[in-house]
Amino acid sequence: MSDRAVVLASGGMDSATAAAVAQERGYELYMLHTSYGQRTESKEYECAKAQAERFGATDFLRLTTDHLSKIGASSLTDEGLAVSEADLERDEVPDSYVPFRNANLLSMAVAYAEANDCDAVFTGAHSEDFSGYPDCRPAFFEAFQRLVDTGTKDETAITVEAPFAEWSKTDIAARGVERGVPYELTWSCYRSDEPACGTCDACAYRLQAFQRIGVRDPITYEQRPDYA
Repeated sequence: MSDRAVVLASGGMDSATAAAVAQERGYELYMLHTSYGQRTESKEYECAKAQAERFGATDFLRLTTDHLSKIGASSLTDEGLAVSEADLERDEVPDSYVPFRNANLLSMAVAYAEANDCDAVFTGAHSEDFSGYPDCRPAFFEAFQRLVDTGTKDETAITVEAPFAEWSKTDIAARGVERGVPYELTWSCYRSDEPACGTCDACAYRLQAFQRIGVRDPITYEQRPDYA
């Protein structure tokens, strides 16, 4: 039996590239998408499902929960909070941070992995994420691995894989283009389902990455900088 991996499939380019890396490493893909009340959920789900079909995933599971949106305190889940304009030099935690989201999502992914005898859980978190999001830092994933080792059955061995933990968005885009990742089936915008706004942090990092590798981002933007 081939090795199996759960991929946390947000619908974005980082997780799509993580799926390609997992597949390249020989894993059979089990893709997990979570709807938690985020603004662009319908588009994210559409993209995640399309990616699962393109990668030939063995299984695609969508979980819906409202507890993160009820908790609030994030512009991604609270319509009363505006999504800030892009600031790629920001050091503080941005308003788009969903409190302890990755611990919640990884817990779901590990449960899914253990139930399906999977060997790994892949997430697309990267270095430009952890500059603002504390639950994207390498130390977080190292600590979560210890939690997985402690909290699963003795015979269970699931590795938490964050292959881009030390990579930039540009590194990810370059690797994905090289691997033929279907970026036209990905979504990053924090604000809208379509077209992407082009001015939130997620859009700005994405457009910058494509600009740096000299490739035109294939999705549609409301405001696309001249260089993009």
